[in-house]
Amino acid sequence: QVQLVESGGGLVQAGGSLRLSCAASGRFASINDMAWYRTAPGKQRELVAGITPGSSTNYADSVKGRFTISRDNAKNTVYLQMSSLKPEDTAVYYCNANALRSRYGNEYNYWGRGTQVTVSS
Repeated sequence: QVQLVESGGGLVQAGGSLRLSCAASGRFASINDMAWYRTAPGKQRELVAGITPGSSTNYADSVKGRFTISRDNAKNTVYLQMSSLKPEDTAVYYCNANALRSRYGNEYNYWGRGTQVTVSS
């Protein structure tokens, strides 16, 4: 089983910055693609940013130029640096990862429990 634990959320004023972290732990052979999603009040969950093991990245149009996703493969950790935050970035942010339980096994998808980010105007 793989556990994903997010940290770094909180309350920030518009224009401010926050850095989210998500660490994977448990028994697995490797962590593959990782991503951050968010669920805003009254809206569906959406992809914010994704990153491959080789650090290729993709972003939602709404966060391009403001958010940066990165990872430390040695620590099985993914980060989301958020800058120039806007009130519309207020949401619960979830970490997501694909992991191989064994070297030649199947890949499974896992979710963290989420961390609240609130941006005040």
